[in-house]
Amino acid sequence: MEYRQEMIEEKNIYGERFALAAQRIKEIYQETAAQDAAVTVHGEAYGCYFHTVSGFLLEIHDFYQKKLQGVYTDASIAELQQLNTALYRDVTGENYRQSFANPDFAAEKLGKEFAPLLCTLYTELRSNIVYAFEDRLFYLTTLYELFIEIYNLLEQKDAMAEEVRSAIYYYFFDYADINIEDSLRELFDPERNFATDIICGCDLKDLRYLYYFGEYITENELQTAAYFNSLPEQDIRAMASTLTEGFRRGYELYRIDMSEKRTVNIRYHLGFERMIREVISQFKAMGLKPCIYRSGISIRQRNLRGKTGYFGASPNKQYEYDHRMDNALFFDKAYTDRVYQEQKQGLEKLKKYCDAYAGPVLIETFGELPFNPQEKKTAFHYSEKQQRLKLAHQSAMGLLQNEYIPGDKTSFSIIAYPLPEIGKQYHDIFRDTIRVNTLDQKCYLEIQTKIINALDAGERVTITGRNGNRTNLTVALTPLSNPEKQTKFENCLADVNIPLGEVFTSPQLKETQGILHVSKVFLNELEYHNLELTFQDGVITQYSCDNFETEAENKKYIKENVLFHHDTLPMGEFAIGTNTAAYVMGKKYEISHLLPILIAEKTGPHFAVGDTCFSHEEELATFNPDGKQMIAKENDFSRLRDTDSEKAYFNCHTDITIPYDELGDIIVHKADGTQLPIICDGRFVLPGTELLNQELRNVKN
Repeated sequence: MEYRQEMIEEKNIYGERFALAAQRIKEIYQETAAQDAAVTVHGEAYGCYFHTVSGFLLEIHDFYQKKLQGVYTDASIAELQQLNTALYRDVTGENYRQSFANPDFAAEKLGKEFAPLLCTLYTELRSNIVYAFEDRLFYLTTLYELFIEIYNLLEQKDAMAEEVRSAIYYYFFDYADINIEDSLRELFDPERNFATDIICGCDLKDLRYLYYFGEYITENELQTAAYFNSLPEQDIRAMASTLTEGFRRGYELYRIDMSEKRTVNIRYHLGFERMIREVISQFKAMGLKPCIYRSGISIRQRNLRGKTGYFGASPNKQYEYDHRMDNALFFDKAYTDRVYQEQKQGLEKLKKYCDAYAGPVLIETFGELPFNPQEKKTAFHYSEKQQRLKLAHQSAMGLLQNEYIPGDKTSFSIIAYPLPEIGKQYHDIFRDTIRVNTLDQKCYLEIQTKIINALDAGERVTITGRNGNRTNLTVALTPLSNPEKQTKFENCLADVNIPLGEVFTSPQLKETQGILHVSKVFLNELEYHNLELTFQDGVITQYSCDNFETEAENKKYIKENVLFHHDTLPMGEFAIGTNTAAYVMGKKYEISHLLPILIAEKTGPHFAVGDTCFSHEEELATFNPDGKQMIAKENDFSRLRDTDSEKAYFNCHTDITIPYDELGDIIVHKADGTQLPIICDGRFVLPGTELLNQELRNVKN
C-alpha cells in the first residue's frame, strides 16, 4: 500500500509538468519539420536530430496516454507485437546504421563535439519506453524536460558543447538521491511488484502477457513461454524445486540462520514465467517474498559484466556494446562521491530490508549466437583517470554493500537453460540440460572426494594442454596444518551452484605461474579467439587474443571486458570440472561454444581471474560433506581486507575453462617429489574416478 500511495503522489506532483513538457516537444517536432528549420537549431543536422528524437518521444507519449485509457487492455497479440516493433525499430537491424543512437552515424551527421553528447542523450531517452510501461512519471517528466533544455541550448548559434555536457551531467548529479533510493527499493522492497503482478496475475497461456513488461520480445521469448506451457505440472514443480531447494541447502551448507529472512531476488530472462510463478510459490512456503527487478536501463546503471535482473531480448547487441561506457560523460570524482553518500544513506534508510534479504536466485540462458563486437572510436570510453576512479568507486561500493548485506549472511542459487535460438534440437537440448542439472549427487560426492583427497596431498598442480592448446600452468596450493580435519578444495554438488561437478580452491599466488590458453571461449556474452593469459606469482602479466587485426585492439578488448580496466588481476580460483555429461551434451549438439560459464566451468579445469569464490566470506566456516573444513579461502589480496580494504577486492570474477578435448594432463605434485595424475590426455586416471570417462566413450579423444 505504501508504494501504491507513492505512485499516486508521483502523478499528482508530475502530471501537469509532464503534460506541459509533452506539449513543448510537440512544438519542437513541428518547428524542426520545416525545411528552413535548420537555421534555428545550430545547423541542419541538429534540426534532423531533434525532429527524429522529438518524434520518438511523442510516440512514447501517445502510447502512455492510450495505456492510461485502457486502449491496450484488450489488444490482440498482433497489435502488441506491432507496438513492440515500433518502439524498438530505430535500433534494430539495418535501421541502426542510420540511427542517431549509433555513435558512427551521429558523428557523421552531428560533428565530433556534439555527436557523442546527443547520441548518449538519445540513448538515455530511449529508457522512456520502460518508464511508460511502468507508469514512472518522475522519469518520463524529467527526461522530457532534459531534452527540452538541450534543444533550447542548441537553438543558440553560439552554443557550446560544454553547456550540453553540463546539462546532462547535472541531470544525473542532481537526481542521484532519487535514482539511488529508487534502485535500492527495487532490489529489496517486495511491494515494488510490477513484474510479480504480471507473473502471478496473468494467464500465462495467453502470450500477450510478455508484451506487458515493456522489454523487446523476439521468437526466443515467445517460443520459450510456449514450451513451458507444454510441460506437465510435475516437471515445472521439479525444475523450480531444483532451484529453490538449492537455495535452501545453501543456508544449511554455510550454516546460516534463515529464520529472519523475508525476501529473495529472482533474476531471469523473459519466457520462463510459468517456472518463475512456481518458484515464487515455493519460496512463499519458506517465508520469502520475491523482489523481481528489471535489469538496468539507464546509462547510469550499465554493467560491463552483463545484465542483472530480469530482461527480454536485446534489440541490438552492438547498440548495447556501443553504449556500455556512456556514463563516462558524467563520471567524475564529485559524481562518485555523491553516489557513494546517497547509497550509504539509502542503505541506512532501508536497513530493515537489507537485514531481511536472503539473496538472489538466477536463471541463466544460453544458445544465442555469439557476438563479436565492432569497436567504435566514436563511442564514449573511460579515460585513464576515469578507469582508476571507476575501480576505486567499485571497491568502495562493494565494501559498503557488504557492510549492510554481509556475504556470510546470505545465500544464492543459479541454474541455466537453453533458448530456442540454439537450433532445431531445442527441445532435445532442453531435456538433456535438465539431466545435466539433476545428476546423481551421491555418485559425484564419492568421486569428487577421491579427487580432493589426491589434491590435498600435494603442494602444487600442473595443468597442460594438447591438440593445439598452449596451456602450461603450475598452481600452488595452500598447505594444511591438520589434514585430518582440513581440506584445500570445496566439493561442489548441486546446491547453490547448479549443475554439480567441480572441486575448487583459491590458489596461493606465489609460485603460481605459466600460460593459460583456450582456442575459443565465450565470456560475459562476448566471444574470444585464442585467448592467452600469462601469470607470474599468480597475477596476469601479459594477455592477448585474435579477435581484431591489431595487437592494440585485442589488448584493449581484453582489458575492458576481462580485466574490467584493472592493470592486472590475480588467479582467484582453480577448479577441476567433473561433469562429463555436460561436456558430451555440448559436443553432441555442437553447442560447446554456446554453453554458459555456469555449465562450461564443469566441463574441464577452469581458472577464474579476479576475486576468489569466497569474496567477503573468508571468515565464514564451510565444510565438505566429509566434515573437513575448507581453509583455502583467501590470497595475498583478500588478506588485506582488514588493513587495506580498497586493495583487497577487484569486484569481478571471470571463469575460463579448458575443455577436455584441449586438455592434456592434470598432475598433483607432492612434497616428496612423487606425482599423482588425475587426468592424462583428457581422461580421468585417478583410481575411483574412471566412471567419469563413460560419458566420454563416444567422443573422440
